Amino acid sequence: MLGALMDEYERASLDLKNILSNLSLGQFEEIKDPHTQDKDCKSIQTVICHVVQSGYTYANYIKSVYSTEWLEYDHLINSPMEGIQELDKMLEYTIQSLEDKWDKPMEEIQSWEFKTRWGVTYDIEQLMEHAIVHILRHRRQIENFLKTSIIQNQN
Repeated sequence: MLGALMDEYERASLDLKNILSNLSLGQFEEIKDPHTQDKDCKSIQTVICHVVQSGYTYANYIKSVYSTEWLEYDHLINSPMEGIQELDKMLEYTIQSLEDKWDKPMEEIQSWEFKTRWGVTYDIEQLMEHAIVHILRHRRQIENFLKTSIIQNQN
């Protein structure tokens, strides 16, 4: 189960990294939604920072099964290439968080619960599924930002 979820997490990230690999610095930094109240959704840059920070948070919850270590990610990502690198580091941190858990009995893995700071309690499968869908939702948001930019440039 953990291997399959991690594979899908990496796959979702790959799609996002492919988008980032085709962006200019201007596209990355440009304010795409000046009206949003959500500071994490103003530009592709802020979205990527949010995605990476959230990924570290999910991995920290997984680590909390056996450790009190918590790595709070608070870096500004300054370019699309740096975004790709930071996504890779986040994925590696997630793999490390699972390092001693791959071979645990299914009953033990399914017993782990995580009360999140946003008020939801997940088991590990739900947490990883949330992490995967989080990337997918923000990838879609970025794709929509880019579509809107193309349409505006055509007018």
